[in-house]
Amino acid sequence: IWRVQILLLLTLFLCVLACLFGGLWIQGFFRQRRPGEPPLDKGWIPWLGHVLEFRRDTAKFLQRMTQKHGDVFTIQLGGFYVTFLQDPLSFGAFAKESREKLNFNAFSRQLLARVFGYVGFTTDHSILEATSQKHLKGHGLQIMTESMMSNLQNLMLHHLGSCENQKSWKEDGLFNYCYNIVFRAGYLALYGNATTQTEGDEEKARINDRTESEILFHEFRKYDQLFPNLAYGVLTPKGRREANRLTNENKENVSGWIWDMYHMRREEGMKELMIDRYMFVLLWASQGNTGPSSFWLLFYLMKHPDAMEAVRNEVLKVLKESGQEVRPGGPLVNLTHEMLMKTPVLDSAVEEVLRLVAAPLLTRSVLQDMTLKMADGREFLIRKGDRMAVFPYIAVHIDPEIHPDPFTFKYDRFLTPEGTKKTDFYKGGKRVRYYTMPWGSGVSMCPGRFFATNELKQFVFLMLVYFDFELMNPDEKIPHIDHQRWGFGTMQPDREVQFRYRLRY
Repeated sequence: IWRVQILLLLTLFLCVLACLFGGLWIQGFFRQRRPGEPPLDKGWIPWLGHVLEFRRDTAKFLQRMTQKHGDVFTIQLGGFYVTFLQDPLSFGAFAKESREKLNFNAFSRQLLARVFGYVGFTTDHSILEATSQKHLKGHGLQIMTESMMSNLQNLMLHHLGSCENQKSWKEDGLFNYCYNIVFRAGYLALYGNATTQTEGDEEKARINDRTESEILFHEFRKYDQLFPNLAYGVLTPKGRREANRLTNENKENVSGWIWDMYHMRREEGMKELMIDRYMFVLLWASQGNTGPSSFWLLFYLMKHPDAMEAVRNEVLKVLKESGQEVRPGGPLVNLTHEMLMKTPVLDSAVEEVLRLVAAPLLTRSVLQDMTLKMADGREFLIRKGDRMAVFPYIAVHIDPEIHPDPFTFKYDRFLTPEGTKKTDFYKGGKRVRYYTMPWGSGVSMCPGRFFATNELKQFVFLMLVYFDFELMNPDEKIPHIDHQRWGFGTMQPDREVQFRYRLRY
């Protein structure tokens, strides 16, 4: 009997050993670099690889890997092997590669399921492309810009001329103030306004918009402050109720973009719970970065008086050319889409801010064995099942050869001497096509980038023409950025900055 027991235990041990060996093999534990492949760095922790250091400070880690291995290398991150391309002259090979080889959709579906609990259709990306082309460009963009203007006026100027004490100084955290206003106005522009039929009259509807958007913002921030470590389920029951109300049918002025995205999924038979989650995805994607960007833009302008003066002069010039003026008791300024197209100085300031603080991680799934062809003639073999990624922040945005003195804010960095948009930047004597990439590239380029830019410009425009504002501490140091959010767009500051503001009229 004891011999049988030993035999059974030995068999069980061998089975466990085989399963363990097979699991390690599947996870790439025994992976070795093949001829023609990029340098391989698996790290010292099985399966996890470098994921802990990568998440702690992505930029610092990738700088170290680039110094160690060069501008192409493969690392292990949480069970995946990711090849990083950090040569900006070769970014075209990444951005333009066919979807049959490098595919963004497969990666994005995994991300949405993990972070937001959303499981959608395989046609999601094509639907997004079609609706974005229709509503986030051209005439559709003009309509959304007008809606954004109306909602900014409601949130920022509803006290205008009401009483004298509204002109007294108010103190607030700059990040909270900017994020609050831009997020709420963007939310209302996208998801619609309260109706006069349900509220009784126009003024009550506007009050309802201010109240509802304030509640939603505070619930959203509970999620946003924990992102990306926890998923959609971290929302409180109240927060989920507010998020689920995004598709309220009793609203007016719902953007065509949201309307189409919602109804296309209903027509395809998607469950309401999953549609609600997708509506929350769109809210985060459209407003989760714009608010923080508005903070950085206003902060850098206040820290650089020359930039503030140049932008203010341009804004006042555009306002005057439109035949409008700001005066006590006069009509509110209507900043149109056409006016926003006449602000090259402000455009340059926006682009410079995004260069400094936007740090997206652009990732693709490798669907076929492929050859990566570099600009200098080198070629690397990339394996099916791996991922490829680009981190433009260290490869381009802070490269001193492309952008001299890269950590200094220069509002005119993207202006020519003639005052037009500058697009000529060089590295090693060769022109760099992808000289900034805050919005991503190729198929993963942010579809709402034009609307987001308009949001920023409209907010700053109204601040400049209607408000006096200044930092409480003129010697305020530039905040550090929150490293936990590397890879997800605009960085948030690690501390609040206090400022004060008041209405002029």
